[in-house]
Amino acid sequence: MRQNPVVFDHPLIQHKLSLLRDKQTGSKEFRELVEELSMLMAYEVTRNLPTKEIEIETPICKTKTRAISGKKLGIIPILRAGLGMVDGMLRIVPTARVGHIGLYRDPDTLNPVEYYCKLPSDVSERDLIVLDPMLATGGTASEAVSYIKKAGCTSIKFVSLIACPEGVSRLMKDHPDVELYVAAIDERLNEHGYIVPGLGDAGDRLYGTK
Repeated sequence: MRQNPVVFDHPLIQHKLSLLRDKQTGSKEFRELVEELSMLMAYEVTRNLPTKEIEIETPICKTKTRAISGKKLGIIPILRAGLGMVDGMLRIVPTARVGHIGLYRDPDTLNPVEYYCKLPSDVSERDLIVLDPMLATGGTASEAVSYIKKAGCTSIKFVSLIACPEGVSRLMKDHPDVELYVAAIDERLNEHGYIVPGLGDAGDRLYGTK
């Protein structure tokens, strides 16, 4: 049975994640690292895509080989930090459609508030990969998945760089059918809803805001 969540232990992923955590890493390098990590993780996230046999002609002869079959892919970043992961994913699956979900955590209640949602028109026919660098309380992630399910999608994977036990537990409890992929599961949440040790606010570090 497949492990859920899947935690990546590849040396390159762990090395780049360490650089990402460092408070001395500036926005430019931070954005580049998020893109690189997303691209590396995309290989494993798409590992089980179905394939079919096709016939092609090489410069030498005709031959049979494998190509991806089944549903088409969709990538859904949660605004705004999820945008940093899109380009890395698209380098591996450039034909994927991209939708967007805008959610933020209310600073007082820590509950998710929706302000935007635009999904591919054929979302029910696609395997969707939802992106958010940080899986903290799990409320935003769970709400985003709920919106997608209401739109008719039944095949969803969630990809985060860093998660914590509280966020993993919430997402798995609310959506046990969703496959979760992370580069690390950290210790806990602090009283402000930040992951410890984490990397701070991913959106602020991506875009140089406070």
